Amino acid sequence: MRLTWNEIRARAALFADDWQHARYEKGETQSFYNAFFTVFGINRRRVAQYEMSVARTGRAKGFVDLFWPRTLIVEQKSKGRDLFQAEQQALDYLSDIAEHEQPRFILVSDFQTFKLTDLDTRESTAFALADLPKHIEKFGFMIGVTKRAFRDQDPVNIKAAELVGLLHDAIKASGYTGHKLEVFLTRIVFCLFADDTGIFQPKDILVDYLEARTSPDGADMGPLIAQLFDVLNTPEVNRSPHLDEDLAQFPYVNGHLFAEYFPAPVFNADMRAALLNACRFDWTPISPAIFGALFQSVMDPQARRAIGAHYTTEKNILKTIEPLVLDDLRAELAHLTTLKRDKRRRLEAFQKKLSGLTFFDPACGCGNFLIIAYRELRALEIEAMRALKDIGEMPLLVSYIDVNQFYGIEIEEFPAKIAETALWMMDHVMNNRLSLEFGEVYTRIPLQAAPTIVHGDALDIDWAEVLPPEKCSFVLGNPPFIGQSYQTKEQREALRLIARPEAKSAGPLDFVTGWFLKAAAYVASLKPSKMAPRIAFVATNSITQGEQVALLWPKLFEYGLEIAFAHRTFEWGSEARGKAHVHVVIIGLDRVEAKRPEARLFSYADIKGEPTETRHAYLSPYLFDASALADPHLVVVDAAKPISHRPKMELGVKMVDNGHYTFSPEEKEAFLAIEPKAQSLMYNYIGGKEYINGTSRYCLAFKNANLPELRQMPKVMERIKFVRDYRAASKKAGTRNLADFPMEYECGTVPDSEFLVVPNVSSERRAYIPIGWLEPPTIPNQKLRVVIEGASLGLFALLTSNMHMAWMRAITGRMKSDYMYSVGVVYNTFPLPEGDLSGLGPLAEAVLEARAAHPEATLADLYDPDLMPPNLRRAHKALDRAVDKLYRKEGFASDRDRVEHLFARYEALVKPLLAKAADKPKRRRRKS
Repeated sequence: MRLTWNEIRARAALFADDWQHARYEKGETQSFYNAFFTVFGINRRRVAQYEMSVARTGRAKGFVDLFWPRTLIVEQKSKGRDLFQAEQQALDYLSDIAEHEQPRFILVSDFQTFKLTDLDTRESTAFALADLPKHIEKFGFMIGVTKRAFRDQDPVNIKAAELVGLLHDAIKASGYTGHKLEVFLTRIVFCLFADDTGIFQPKDILVDYLEARTSPDGADMGPLIAQLFDVLNTPEVNRSPHLDEDLAQFPYVNGHLFAEYFPAPVFNADMRAALLNACRFDWTPISPAIFGALFQSVMDPQARRAIGAHYTTEKNILKTIEPLVLDDLRAELAHLTTLKRDKRRRLEAFQKKLSGLTFFDPACGCGNFLIIAYRELRALEIEAMRALKDIGEMPLLVSYIDVNQFYGIEIEEFPAKIAETALWMMDHVMNNRLSLEFGEVYTRIPLQAAPTIVHGDALDIDWAEVLPPEKCSFVLGNPPFIGQSYQTKEQREALRLIARPEAKSAGPLDFVTGWFLKAAAYVASLKPSKMAPRIAFVATNSITQGEQVALLWPKLFEYGLEIAFAHRTFEWGSEARGKAHVHVVIIGLDRVEAKRPEARLFSYADIKGEPTETRHAYLSPYLFDASALADPHLVVVDAAKPISHRPKMELGVKMVDNGHYTFSPEEKEAFLAIEPKAQSLMYNYIGGKEYINGTSRYCLAFKNANLPELRQMPKVMERIKFVRDYRAASKKAGTRNLADFPMEYECGTVPDSEFLVVPNVSSERRAYIPIGWLEPPTIPNQKLRVVIEGASLGLFALLTSNMHMAWMRAITGRMKSDYMYSVGVVYNTFPLPEGDLSGLGPLAEAVLEARAAHPEATLADLYDPDLMPPNLRRAHKALDRAVDKLYRKEGFASDRDRVEHLFARYEALVKPLLAKAADKPKRRRRKS
């Protein structure tokens, strides 16, 4: 029977009184600690041993006064002896104790004085025997109640996941797979956690039961575990009076967790060893939020090689949850604590308010967003209860918040099971915290409530059937990022039905946009008078860049949503082995009528660093201040041609040759060695990478080829045939049609005169994309954007200016964080100044001359921010000032100012075009 803290405290007082005269180490230690363990309702013989021998390397064997594996080491001295020396002796023993038995706590005593040290937190507490009742909560670990410190990617979580992974492999190798294996492992994980954290009483009864009652060959392990699961599923009053007394100690947990029956796996010695190793591990510091994702990763042998690669740090989860809900709640609670009147009623109402909030993650995975939200909500409740205590109103020791306030959808069954189990684990962690805070034991065993985690496809399921929107407070999570080219046929079709049912495809939209659109429709289904759920999702940064913006954001605005907060691009990842880093944004959305007075914007000077926060009336979908725009919802639409007068920009050549026409320098030399006549067909073939880094590639070009001579080049003819066959086998109709023209390229133009080039991809580190000229016979490939006719020095000056760079950075797509220069979105839409560009010619020449002064340097060298020569930097700065003044006489203080000005100018340019298009009469069909 579990003791309350008041009972333990009363027993501690009696113990202190009984032993106030104890003083001799040799004669009284064992009786002293037998009685001490009884204070907590623990039979010392079941968990700890006296005089455990320790074989010390290169020294005589030592004997530990009392040892409780994985929990406690005690060194006892006679009254008045040096306790510092006793602690050093205990620490010395630790170096020779097996890793899986390492204790967390050291206790040293001379009967009349105690010193307790937590080796995890390095906290120490010293007090007299008479004061033991005042400090009794420090010994909460005796009954599985400990303070918890949550740390991102704590190695202890990885170690626990690896142990479970080894168990998984051993069981799976026996032929026990699929649903049975997944459910069995989630139950085992719950039991491992329960055995160390006080759900099972006394502590460690699981490991004792499995070690003592099973044979070394593991033959009887499966039946004993099956019987244990049955006991955990049976209320105490319904159990057989003949039940084994070791099993009878285990509590009734919850029929939902252990209800489904299926045979346990048949164990062997290796499987038994793997389970016992996991049992011996100390599960008290495990974070349910972190462990869930790690646990999932060990189920996949490929993922396990980079364990933690898909783990989401708590710090990053809080970037979503805090501005969505926690910051407002914390501010409200802080205000309530300052009230002079009616404080008790208002604090109690706040506590009840927390119990009415519901959280819905429609891509919940292992539930880490829900688990962290649950933890933080419970922590707020404890703060409110502490505030009540501070004003002399001892709160009722009960939590009104429970896991049934949390909902999720997960497409895979196993993570859904993990999410449910981990929420129960976190519930127990927070119950322990509540117990420590108020000095009473608070538990929820058996489990009365359960989260709603639905196994299914979130883009197919009606969310209202999982949680009606009028009952939902917050929609949140981290839906999957899958770019267009990586989506399966089924994913593309699911996204099309949500995003663009009128079109043949969803276009370039990322898979994550499906969740934004489903959430928008979910919220919009409510009447304006109803309080609508707030939304916050992590997303790939591509949804705030390039052509995706115009496809996604007008639909979200049509649903009546506004951006409430946003994190600009930052790196989302972990410090785990095999770390996976992606570049993301976080978007928070409110319905218009519930919009907060100011939108919060978090910006990152360093994508790996900490953000700075600014506040604005409106945020643009490109994540900058849109307050000055007449239409804060303005998006830049991909334009087929420039919106104002300027030369046309085109793409370089796209080969579609499967590599048969292109050569590295080494490949070119090898080919010409066996086909020397092909020299006349070899041309420089330059893409963005080669242009920036000053390297070379080559290609076969047939524009001026002599056909009779071609017949004399068998290796060239062979490659022409390879290209024809490759194109003919394509799944694309256009490519198959091109098979009849194997000596032509799929698209692009081969310039006949000097041409201006812009690399398609450029590092975000560069202040300027390196732009310049190339000459025939060089052929640009598709990784270069080219201006063939009208490429004046004035146009070069404009494109290489900071003004154009600011526009590009704000709206272009990116590859991770590198810029991907778009002709339709960036060049064709760039608002030109009203002034004449010809005056920029001398400044453009100065930039080119500054480059030429360093003939040994590549453009990569010249535009490296750390290496950029001073003369080149000064030339660019002078050009930037001149371009700025063409747009506004007083210039601009920052890139953000430039972007806001350019958007206002873009708005003025496109409004007449849009109005003209809207007024244009539609062509009527002629009647037949």
